[in-house]
Amino acid sequence: MKIISVIGTKDTGKTTLVVKIVEELVNRGFKVGTVKHMHGKFDVEGRDTLKHKEAGAELVIGSGNETFFLLNQRLELDNILTMTECMKNIDYLVVEGFKYSHYAKISVSSLDDEYIIKQVDPFTISDSNLKSLVDLIEERSYSRLPELNCGECGYDRCKDFAKAMVKGKITETACAMKKERIIKLKINGLSVPMNPFVQTFVRNTTIGMLSSLKGDELKDFEGKKIELTIKNGAMGKTY
Repeated sequence: MKIISVIGTKDTGKTTLVVKIVEELVNRGFKVGTVKHMHGKFDVEGRDTLKHKEAGAELVIGSGNETFFLLNQRLELDNILTMTECMKNIDYLVVEGFKYSHYAKISVSSLDDEYIIKQVDPFTISDSNLKSLVDLIEERSYSRLPELNCGECGYDRCKDFAKAMVKGKITETACAMKKERIIKLKINGLSVPMNPFVQTFVRNTTIGMLSSLKGDELKDFEGKKIELTIKNGAMGKTY
């Protein structure tokens, strides 16, 4: 899931541009999600869900032809991204606001930010320029950074790597964590990144341990999928 953020000062056309970007991405066959940064509260006046919230519920879920979640707390963008990845398989997440994030951005006003890939006027942008803008989004936007700072990409920090992607100096394929992983770790369904060294260590340790066990199915691991589940609190301990 790639992330692109539309930023700008108040009443400069952020929503207008978000709508245009979403429509163009959808026309290209992508699955798209959106997130809007709100400065106030999300209340639906007079609805039962608001009454649930006012009664003290920490989480309110409305389900019908559509489903929405009302969580009684502020979430940072990375927390929202984690929830989004768990709930829906989408190709692009178009974010309105969150100007302090470290993801690729389109600016609709004069802002100084190292992650801006283009500044545009959403009210006058032509169809051809919109298509060129979305081409740029496809080329230079990127998914969540692993924040492991492993240095495999040639940059000391993931954020430096991100700035290079924004400038078109390197592509996301250079990230060791984006390549095919030999080990995939999930905790409660959430993917946890591991650098190549840790992946190799866990793989070799696991196979070495299994090789000492008896059984015909344990003689050859080539091309086989190994699954290991550790339950929380197993054997009286917390893992």
